[in-house]
Amino acid sequence: MKKTSRIILAAICLVMIPSFWFPLWKITLNAPQYPEGLRMYIWMNHLSGDVDIINGLNHYIGMRHITADMFPELHYITGVIIGVIISGLIVALLGRKWIFAVWYFLFLGIAAFGIYRFWHWEYVYGHNLDPKAAIIIPGMSYQPPLLGCQQLLNFHACSFPYVGGALIMSMGTVSLLILVYEFYFRKSHE
Repeated sequence: MKKTSRIILAAICLVMIPSFWFPLWKITLNAPQYPEGLRMYIWMNHLSGDVDIINGLNHYIGMRHITADMFPELHYITGVIIGVIISGLIVALLGRKWIFAVWYFLFLGIAAFGIYRFWHWEYVYGHNLDPKAAIIIPGMSYQPPLLGCQQLLNFHACSFPYVGGALIMSMGTVSLLILVYEFYFRKSHE
């Protein structure tokens, strides 16, 4: 790998460190009765925001209470991110393109698995409703959007990466640019 690529890789791995102190994801719910909106933040190891209020509202439509225990990934994601950072620094130190490619595709696989698990949790959470709920609308499910906004009854739900998630995603994006440069652009210009 070119020295510049190795330095950039090391730098973007270090940029992920602040993701430990910021939420990874933010879900916002807006409705006429909550014009200021309700927010839930997903951190690496816990949930915060208006989780209790959201749980109180969701009870009426038969959704389970949201707890950190519903996300088994919160028990090990910190270790995974530390592993990605340390292994990325080692890859930058070694400077071998094939090792970098293996590292990148492993990171991509881990990220894809994490996004799938989050989508699956949302699917199960929004579809497995209590049949004895106070409010039942036949055929209605309440799956929050994975990414973007969606109307759920009178709530406008939005779901986007937050600061920690954006840092991790930017590392993945810059790593992809390094991969393209090292394997395609640099090769055709040497």
